[in-house]
Amino acid sequence: MTRESLHDGWTVGPKLGPFEAPADGAGPRLVVLPHDALRDLPRSADEVQGVHSGYTPGGAFEYSRDLEVPPSWRERTVRLEFEGVYRDAVVFLNGEVVVHESNGYAGFSAVLDPYLRFGEVNRLTVEARAHRDSRWYSGAGIYRPVHLVVTDPVHIPVHGVTVTTPDIDEERAVVAVAATVRNSTRHTRETRVAWTVTGPTGEIVASGGSPVTVLPGTDAVARARLIVDEPLRWHPDHPHLYSLQTTVTDAAGAALDEDSTTFGIRTLQVDARNGLRIDGRPLKLRGACVHHDNGPLGAATFDDAEDRRVRLLKEAGFNALRSAHNPMSRAMLDACDRHGLVVMDELADAWTRSKAPHDATITFPERWERDVAGLVAKDRNHPSVIMYSIGNEILELGTPIGSTWSRRLAERVRDLDHTRFVTNGINGIIANLPRMAEAREQVEDANTMMANMGDQMGLMNASPLVSASIEESAAVLDVVGFNYADSRYRQDAVDHPDRVIVGSETFPARIDVMWELVQELPHVIGDFTWTGWDYLGEAGIGRVDYTDEPGYEPTGTAGPYPYRLAESGDLDITGYRRTISYYREIVYGLRAEPYIAVHRPQHHGRPTATTPWSWTDTVSTWSWDAAHGAPVTVDVYADADEVELLLDGESLGVAPVGAEKAFLARFETEFHPGELIAVARRAGHETGRHVVRTAGTPRLQAHADRDEVAVGGLAFVAITLADDAGITVADRDVRVEVQVSGPGVLAGLGSGRARTEESFGASAYTTYDGRLLAVIRVDGPGEVVVTASADGYEIARTAVRGI
Repeated sequence: MTRESLHDGWTVGPKLGPFEAPADGAGPRLVVLPHDALRDLPRSADEVQGVHSGYTPGGAFEYSRDLEVPPSWRERTVRLEFEGVYRDAVVFLNGEVVVHESNGYAGFSAVLDPYLRFGEVNRLTVEARAHRDSRWYSGAGIYRPVHLVVTDPVHIPVHGVTVTTPDIDEERAVVAVAATVRNSTRHTRETRVAWTVTGPTGEIVASGGSPVTVLPGTDAVARARLIVDEPLRWHPDHPHLYSLQTTVTDAAGAALDEDSTTFGIRTLQVDARNGLRIDGRPLKLRGACVHHDNGPLGAATFDDAEDRRVRLLKEAGFNALRSAHNPMSRAMLDACDRHGLVVMDELADAWTRSKAPHDATITFPERWERDVAGLVAKDRNHPSVIMYSIGNEILELGTPIGSTWSRRLAERVRDLDHTRFVTNGINGIIANLPRMAEAREQVEDANTMMANMGDQMGLMNASPLVSASIEESAAVLDVVGFNYADSRYRQDAVDHPDRVIVGSETFPARIDVMWELVQELPHVIGDFTWTGWDYLGEAGIGRVDYTDEPGYEPTGTAGPYPYRLAESGDLDITGYRRTISYYREIVYGLRAEPYIAVHRPQHHGRPTATTPWSWTDTVSTWSWDAAHGAPVTVDVYADADEVELLLDGESLGVAPVGAEKAFLARFETEFHPGELIAVARRAGHETGRHVVRTAGTPRLQAHADRDEVAVGGLAFVAITLADDAGITVADRDVRVEVQVSGPGVLAGLGSGRARTEESFGASAYTTYDGRLLAVIRVDGPGEVVVTASADGYEIARTAVRGI
């Protein structure tokens, strides 16, 4: 078997009809996959997709490349594996339709055998479309990796190997393996399947084999129960991974195909008395909802970008991710396996009642079984995956027919994988919109309704109407996911004593309330904030407005143009931790030191408007272009009784923690340059301190996240306005030009600024709070030099080496 990435040599242009010609400058251009065809399109306030896509248009696109087909492939089977094409993908070879895949998040294969012209250059074409089919920024095109696989006609199909660990104790683990062998010839074939298990430290720990006879045009499954002695368990605290090598040979011993599968040995338990346990150890889920885009890269899914997101989210205190609201990429699942984050992987945002004019509900009734099968096949060997979510805020869930769909989907998941739990992100208000006509008449959409109702939302979600309507849909689940319904947690323990609950989506600023409930109630196993990482689309849902701005008009949750980002993440799209992230870390009990968050002095005293997804407009800095003596509000987050604030050693006062909000002490003071120190105390004893200092003379700096990058990988270069001690200035932003020399290109450039008309595909971008991120794709071996320049500053350089 040969398997190679098919990422270069592609062109992309608008999909045109047979009687159309491209506009000037809009013809096909060379690209490298993964690629997002929407990212660099011009945005407009008049764009019909509006706030949902961050005012980015949709479109229809055509990718093409040549494929050399040698005569030797005549006796082989050739397929393309697409990890994701958004959406309504149609694959052609030499002008003939090979396969159509409507689901933009589902992986699929295109078997090319019937269409190949051997000894010739064949033409491969892939069409993709995005057309008002999403409530968030979807991207478009071949945005996930593509692989060319050439195998013997007797081979292992994609996702053809399954590993489970049904019987584990301290002495040994039973590793149950199943390998599907496919025979696409016209003759019965006698084969043999062999397995080898390699442990986390590289030694062979188990092996086995089985003969397999495969009839023509059929699949056969070979199974074995292998024993691994003294197994090393997979757990978020120690994510030990094993590797299974599967080899298929013919009767004479010649190799036909092989497959490598990574897996973990672990047990899962959940119940209302003990909560969630992994390997017998209780685990409360510190969860983050994440969208699929990669910020400055758009929707393009690169392994290095997914790994970086997972690492940074774990460093910020999260131990669980929820893919919202679509199946997670293979690369992110691999990263969660490696770094020890557990996953709630989600099937869909809608079933049969649409949320966007052209969304997946059009085909869902016909293809739901394939979508479920694809999700499970992708996930079932990943130890990080502990739950499948069958949906998010499904509109029909509160009806009898909707309950039938709930049961149908849950049971299909269990048929395919009984080793994990089934959940669903239930929002009782969304599920009962038709019954809440009065509330619905007063709002434009569901998000606006939730933003405007405040405390009434909690009352409605816990109402008898909602309780009765969702009971059957909740009863089919192993774990009931509740979106914005913590008001149900206590009463459900009485009404449904065996019900296990997870906060599948919650408001970020309520983590103090939510985490107290999670810790107190054994049947509540965790909380997933919206969101862990900021994202494109649903623009401005977490913004802070200054309402005295001339011409200001309230817009609910919809951020007016040119908002592009949601602005609701603990981490912004560059991976920089916003102040809410440190507040959450303290609430989780993971940070003993306090944390200083300063409200921008230039906005002091101005009235604000927020949404439930907002945090404060604060930055952890004492470097401001503000007049000496200017009034300023300082928040200090702390798990303490009180906080004392000092400036250059002189006390600015002591404030109690919790007067304004739990874990928060607030000070009204004046800005003077110097060293600001927050000292937290409990019962009179210091528990920790945090220091911020005024920056000296800032200079432009560039720092790559690593020295060496594999060819085809990414380097992430942080560009900052900071002094020699690394202290960044917050309100002296400049436009930075970035140039790349050597075997690499600038793949994306951006900041955490939510409201901007700048392009991620440009070579210049304006810093935000003194920060900017350049993403460099390394295309070959050798030194790649990144140069950053800005008016008034010396040039900054850094380099990485492609290996």
